[in-house]
Amino acid sequence: MTVSFPRLRVGLLTLVVVAAVAACSKNEVDTVEPVGTDDVNAGGAATVFSAGSNAYSLPAPNLRGGSGAQHLLGDAAFERRFVTADGLGPLFINANCTACHVRDGRGTAPLTATDPVQMLFRLSLTGQDAHGGPRPVPGFGDQLQNRAIVGTNPEGQLSIHYVEQLRTLIDGTSVSLRKPTYAVDAPYSPLPAGVLLSPRVAPPVFGLGLLEAVSEANIVARADENDADGDGISGRPNYVWDVAAQAPRLGRFGWKANQPSLRQQTAAAYNGDMGITTSLFPLEPAAGQSQAGNQPPGSAPADLADTELANTTFYVQTLGVPARRDVKTDQVKAGKALFVGAKCASCHVPRLATGAIAGLPAEMAGQTIYPYTDLLLHDMGPGLADNRPDFRASGNEWRTPPLWGIGLSEVVNGHSTFMHDGRARSLTEAILWHGGEAQASADAVGRMSAADRAKLLAFLQSL
Repeated sequence: MTVSFPRLRVGLLTLVVVAAVAACSKNEVDTVEPVGTDDVNAGGAATVFSAGSNAYSLPAPNLRGGSGAQHLLGDAAFERRFVTADGLGPLFINANCTACHVRDGRGTAPLTATDPVQMLFRLSLTGQDAHGGPRPVPGFGDQLQNRAIVGTNPEGQLSIHYVEQLRTLIDGTSVSLRKPTYAVDAPYSPLPAGVLLSPRVAPPVFGLGLLEAVSEANIVARADENDADGDGISGRPNYVWDVAAQAPRLGRFGWKANQPSLRQQTAAAYNGDMGITTSLFPLEPAAGQSQAGNQPPGSAPADLADTELANTTFYVQTLGVPARRDVKTDQVKAGKALFVGAKCASCHVPRLATGAIAGLPAEMAGQTIYPYTDLLLHDMGPGLADNRPDFRASGNEWRTPPLWGIGLSEVVNGHSTFMHDGRARSLTEAILWHGGEAQASADAVGRMSAADRAKLLAFLQSL
């Protein structure tokens, strides 16, 4: 059963913020800035001042002209619940966007068979497809669909099992980390040997238009693939296939930065998660399966018109970003210093600048933003590895997720589970799961006193 929550709407406000746009290098990380800087305005002029349950769902307050009307059209499209007559399925995971991105926030892994499914399993075989991406599994494609319309069998069900691992910190504090194992139960057809499986929970969708407006040069300038400076951080960009351009492009969206644009990310979600075809993805996920028939490519009109795809894309491009809170408290200021001192800011880069990029909403340009990400791939060690390559991303690599708004997760979504598969039940667990390039930072947190860890967590809760 899918649980959908009501959404709140507000009128568009006007907010004028003068933003400084500066060139950045990999080694330029945020320092402990004076209270009152634009650090509070996490999204620049696209910042919303709400700390309630609708904090992720408000339009950027600097929208102007017809942008506000298009945002509302996109909001309705994002909530639209599809049925079979609209093109739902024959295979799908959920019937609308909000079923996974509840209140535009993060999903969580199901704990029982009756829990809403707000995550997916990526599937592939060893090797690459024609464009350098993951090699699809015959009869299953590149994603498991656990639901189906009448007359069609689901591809299988998500199977998740946890084992608790006790970790004792230097001050004697015990933290239990749950280690998951994943499998596919009740596949409609036997899975071939050697299937690579990667779980992914639905990420928050606010602020994405600002991240799309960060220039490629800005992102790539921070990469240090061979760790030339010897700091142990070797972030690198992913390059993926752009379906519309029919060419490789920088990847920046998704847990492994495997999508080049919000338009393609949105169309891919419609297709893989709901079985809705578009001009970008004209084939059903069930295409080629014996149970779904053999419909010739392009023989049926797209389920979703380009105008609705454009509106949905615009909606996620123009959601505002919650402002930081409690920035004047000594606890939060000290926690920020600890965050920087533990070198967390080497990957979770606090400050980025956006530019004017053709085809993107003009309101997202010219902003100084504080997303706490570098949008690069990093080796996170064997503990978090899914062992499934995704274009240039290795089985150990993940894109640095933004941290903005993370302190409101419990308020908006009613849970505090984190990481790509929702294994971490708290921010402390999430930190301790970090390995690979982030191992030194995780160890630094593990060596902190309980008082200092409380300050660090207070800072994270302020984001």
